[in-house]
Amino acid sequence: MDLLAVARYLAARLGIADERGASLVEYALLVGLIAIVCLVAIAFFGTSTSHRFSTVGSELGNTGP
Repeated sequence: MDLLAVARYLAARLGIADERGASLVEYALLVGLIAIVCLVAIAFFGTSTSHRFSTVGSELGNTGP
């Protein structure tokens, strides 16, 4: 038996080779990555969007009855 076969045997016996929890970790990483992308997008577009909404709001406020 080589060293790799022994490591595989021990991992299987100890339950380390069980990959059932791997999908949960992958989903958690995806959710974390999506959250980071959303935060970066809000930080990048936030000020210009806020300025545009303020401009539109002031223009609408000036049209009064």
